[in-house]
Amino acid sequence: MRRKIPSTAALVAFEAAARHQSFTRAAEELALTQGAVCRQIAALESFLGVALFRRTRRGVTLTDSGLSYARRMAAQLDAVERDTLAVMGQQGASSIELAVVPTFATQWLLPRLKDFQTLHPQITVNLTNRTRPFLFADTEFDAAIYFGDGDWSGTQAHFLMHEQAVPVCSPALLAGRRQLQPAELAELPLLQQSTRPYAWRHWFDSLGMDVARDLGGPRYELFSMLAQAAMHEMGVALIPPFLIERELAEGRLCIANPHSCRSDRAYHLIIPERRTESATLNNLRDWLLQQARRYREQGTSPL
Repeated sequence: MRRKIPSTAALVAFEAAARHQSFTRAAEELALTQGAVCRQIAALESFLGVALFRRTRRGVTLTDSGLSYARRMAAQLDAVERDTLAVMGQQGASSIELAVVPTFATQWLLPRLKDFQTLHPQITVNLTNRTRPFLFADTEFDAAIYFGDGDWSGTQAHFLMHEQAVPVCSPALLAGRRQLQPAELAELPLLQQSTRPYAWRHWFDSLGMDVARDLGGPRYELFSMLAQAAMHEMGVALIPPFLIERELAEGRLCIANPHSCRSDRAYHLIIPERRTESATLNNLRDWLLQQARRYREQGTSPL
């Protein structure tokens, strides 16, 4: 079925006229005659069946429909221009659109990504935050780094590493002590992670403790939010140390108790089955698996 889309020339003329609120200035910008711009916009209004401008002796102004359409079209044309420039600038290069869980990407992936760029300068990796599963067919993502059980329909999952969280807090909450006992932690505000709602329950269960308020406390979606809340003495948080190495090294956070509890879930690289033969994605996959294996062998990540 033929798409119901007006001509690009008409849209460009309309966007320029709407931006300038003037057919004359739009014509100057586009190197057209004023009559040509008028004809393009008239054709667009006929196509839409809607008046986009009010014509007066003093000039033109957008109608309500024209203002709404102009805002939408400006964003769409900007996107088309951006994508066009990206393709023009590739000249044989390739890119990967990678969905990532944000704190893992910031604290673990980005510090290592320079190595991948050095090995594969022709590949550009673009990162976008996504904390929950999605349908690849509905997005432009080529792959994802996801925290879960690896069960993602229509994909191949490649294990990277587990999480092994420990309780952390501001040094001020320790009041000069080296650590707090689990029973003492149970009395403090427990900061919760939205995507890991049972983390504290699992931690206390691993010690044989039944804590009535283990699911209570303020919830934050990102580990970076949890870390900030903990640094500001709002409570104690369960965070994998490899996500807060700098905060621990600088003394802004400290480990309140060394007991850790490994999650059953893990970080995975997820590649849709239709893209498993992509040489570009396989380069990223092999590099990520090597980096994750090296990190696990160093003993500085959850095993």
